[in-house]
Amino acid sequence: MKNICVFGLGYIGLPTAAMFAHHGANVIGVDVNAHAVETINQGKIHIVEPGLEAIVKQAVDNGNLKASLKPVHADAYLIAVPTPFKGDDHEPDLSYIQAVSKALAPLLEKGDVVILESTSPVGATEKMVEWLAEERSDLTFPKYHEPDVEADIFVAYCPERVLPGKVVEELISNDRIIGGMTKESTKKAQEIYRIFVEGELLETNSRTAEMAKLTENASRDVSIAFANELSIISDKLDINVWELIELANHHPRVNILQPGAGVGGHCIAVDPWFIVNQNPNEAKIIRAAREINDNKPNWVIEKINIEINRLKSEGVEKPTVALLGLAFKPNIDDLRESPAVNIAQKMLEANNAEIVLVEPNIKQLPEKLAAGNLVSLEEAVKQADVLVVLVAHDEFSDRVLLGNTRVLNVVGNQ
Repeated sequence: MKNICVFGLGYIGLPTAAMFAHHGANVIGVDVNAHAVETINQGKIHIVEPGLEAIVKQAVDNGNLKASLKPVHADAYLIAVPTPFKGDDHEPDLSYIQAVSKALAPLLEKGDVVILESTSPVGATEKMVEWLAEERSDLTFPKYHEPDVEADIFVAYCPERVLPGKVVEELISNDRIIGGMTKESTKKAQEIYRIFVEGELLETNSRTAEMAKLTENASRDVSIAFANELSIISDKLDINVWELIELANHHPRVNILQPGAGVGGHCIAVDPWFIVNQNPNEAKIIRAAREINDNKPNWVIEKINIEINRLKSEGVEKPTVALLGLAFKPNIDDLRESPAVNIAQKMLEANNAEIVLVEPNIKQLPEKLAAGNLVSLEEAVKQADVLVVLVAHDEFSDRVLLGNTRVLNVVGNQ
């Protein structure tokens, strides 16, 4: 199991491919993004992740890692492609997994291992097997309800559970859930991850592994929703929520998280909806948490507009508002599902103030914010009547930089 093909070279697929290559495997990374492929083959990376570029460069230089637009045969195939929403009703879009299945199927040989890592609704691994089987009737594939029956191809689900900004460290140290379609599939997948994973490899079946990933993120989402709801209530009651949480957390069995501008990223902001979509009548708390967190950006916008209207009443015709941070969490460049991007987009559309944007981890704005003006923190401090701290980047932690400008901080001193 030393030849591995990884589909998807994004925030999870590239670090995973690099880690296998760093530990001696021969890895082909496949992506539809020609720029990403070219960049990786130069020993560089197209994302921001501390410590990753040095590993990629070494793996490329020693020939263990190569990026390609087309897959090749391998002993094991890992799939780490996006699973976004389809439309506005939060229905999971598995078209990327389906496309990979069709591209992968012609390469399969008896004894190969296929592992799905993409965060997916329960049953997605079985659906992937159906797509593979449609293309390869000459091979036998595992069935979920027949865990002891041998098949030609071994299939498992193994979700990632790493923290952006610490991916390199956590890929190695974190425990992994290995959910095989059959017991033998679980064993084969364990062999592969043991190449570099030092954490425990926990055995289960594919459905339980899929649900475990969704459960982990739904649990976090509910906890964040409690903190976000507290911040809204505290504001209404003229209470400092940061002090409130600090005091409450002195209780030995209380650990309230920090509120923010909402919840972003491809995991916590998305995964709980997969549970709700499949279980609309049962997932009441999970739905409520999603609605609270999805609505938090609107509350932040209301707070910004209060400041804008106050300045206008003081004679400032069109105040300048600087929005500090666009990523979904501190110290990364990932804008996926970011509440800060949502806030910036709506503020630009409202056009009731001059909006400048500060995001030290990107060089250009995404298309949806093309009307905005990306400036440095220093420029923003000089220009702005109001500074709104949306993301707790390290660059924003020095309050001296903020001077005497009006500051609206929705993330606290994190």
